Amino acid sequence: MKFKNYLSSIDGISVYPLFTLILFVLIFVLASILIFSKSKQTIEHIKNIPLDDGNV
Repeated sequence: MKFKNYLSSIDGISVYPLFTLILFVLIFVLASILIFSKSKQTIEHIKNIPLDDGNV
């Protein structure tokens, strides 16, 4: 029996793709909000961290 046949025999399997899509969209929106809410100073500081010669 192939893997596809195992998945088709599970009751309610059609809910999982929808659940994972909703979860992905929520995480993507949350990450976008967090990124775009940062100030320009914070972004400049984070951008320049790899170039700093000082201690972290």
